[in-house]
Amino acid sequence: MASRVSDDFVRQLKGFCLTTAEILYRLPDYRLILQTYIWQDYDLAPEFPVLHKFLDFWNASLDGPLHSVRVAHVRLIRPAEIRTVKAQFALH
Repeated sequence: MASRVSDDFVRQLKGFCLTTAEILYRLPDYRLILQTYIWQDYDLAPEFPVLHKFLDFWNASLDGPLHSVRVAHVRLIRPAEIRTVKAQFALH
């Protein structure tokens, strides 16, 4: 049975990193009250095109106007951490 490689793992090998954004937005009916939304996905730093696409959707489709966005990211897999396997041994 052949194993399938995770799509997230393949994206990490292409340079995507786990990105978390803390989004503060104003409630539509009570503009003085701020609410927090946490967004997380794999994205390309430092441009963050996936996050920008989400924020564009937010501005176009949702009523709560954005107050601020705080971004953190970490590269989970680095090229130096991946090595090719030169041999495989099977034990009974």
